[in-house]
Amino acid sequence: MIDLQQKVMQNIILYASQQSQMTDIILWVVLVATIIALGVLVYLQQRIGKSLKFEIKQLNKIKKNNVEYEFVLKTMRLATWHIDPVTMEIVFDNDFRDKHDTYAPSGGETTSNLGEAMSEQDRQKMNQVIKDLYDGVIDEAHLEYQILLPHSPKKYYWSESYAIVAERDIDGKPKRIVGTSMRIDERKELEEALVEARNRAEESDRLKTAFLANMSHEIRTPLNAIIGFTSVIPDVQDPEERKTLLDLINENTQKLLRIIDDVVNISKVEAGKEELDLSSFDLNMLIEETLSLYQPKAKEGVSLVTAMRNESQIIMTDRSRLTEILRALLSNAVKFTSNGQVTIGYEQPADGRITIFVKDTGKGIAEEHQKRIFEKFYKVDEYIPGAGLGLSLCHTLAYSLGGSVTVESQLGKGSVFRLDIPMQ
Repeated sequence: MIDLQQKVMQNIILYASQQSQMTDIILWVVLVATIIALGVLVYLQQRIGKSLKFEIKQLNKIKKNNVEYEFVLKTMRLATWHIDPVTMEIVFDNDFRDKHDTYAPSGGETTSNLGEAMSEQDRQKMNQVIKDLYDGVIDEAHLEYQILLPHSPKKYYWSESYAIVAERDIDGKPKRIVGTSMRIDERKELEEALVEARNRAEESDRLKTAFLANMSHEIRTPLNAIIGFTSVIPDVQDPEERKTLLDLINENTQKLLRIIDDVVNISKVEAGKEELDLSSFDLNMLIEETLSLYQPKAKEGVSLVTAMRNESQIIMTDRSRLTEILRALLSNAVKFTSNGQVTIGYEQPADGRITIFVKDTGKGIAEEHQKRIFEKFYKVDEYIPGAGLGLSLCHTLAYSLGGSVTVESQLGKGSVFRLDIPMQ
């Protein structure tokens, strides 16, 4: 019995010893596993932290690139868009153009809608470009066109677009077409101004050449008369005939001086070498004096009259320059009026300014010439005597007096020239 109890006790102790060893092993395994798990966890946290830092850095870089991208678009006033080649739908991704009266579909609109806002010629060009992009004929395109302003049906604005196929499918068909657009009204206006300036420069050069030829003729004509009449005076004994010849010499001398004076006066005024000589005087008296100079030169059947608003009209300006303008206007009116009358006068002063007019019933001026008759060297009729400087001189002198000279005319019905200047 005692032996049995001893054996039982030994077995219990052995079992407990085995269980203790097993527990120790399990604890060690758990401990090692925990340490390994913690290590893996720390490693994963480090990897995740590095990944997050990298992603944050990339996001910041993308954000910075987007800011720079938008800044470039804003600076250049560009719009970016894309076209779905299947639906031909246009979507504007960004638009930094001038918003006033600018075509910019927000989505759902197609290239055909855009074409409706174009002229027929531009619409055909746009359709051809899109077709070439779709067919693979070209990969990128550039187009300038006009778009009808939404609130002004008869007015267009200029636009310039660049397009490129961003991606093609396996068959070579475009999956996405992207592009940019910008308004180029200012550039087009500058281009038109440059073309106009070039044309005017070429025309000015032509007119200068014609002017030199005309001046040669205009100077030679009175000069030949002066030389010719002077050479025969010694052989003329009759006093009346000698007086006639002297009068002719004097008349041609005045013509010659007049031509030279016109050229010199324009040059001096434009160069700013002559200052205004302001003085007060009666405009009525100046008009009467100037008119009397041209009474003898008027053709038979033409009367010269005045139209004064007041019995006396005192103004302050450069008398000499005003006289030059009135002489030039009256000279033209008398030259081109064959019947009827020439009227010189002024309107009632207002707001410190006065308008002097010279009205005639002559041949008139065609509308296409009215904008250019104040240019130097320009003559409406090359066969009419004169150097073509009179009206140019009027324009230059009027500007120097702080005023302007304009014309209203109908072909065959006469002309009205108006000089508007300050009274003091």
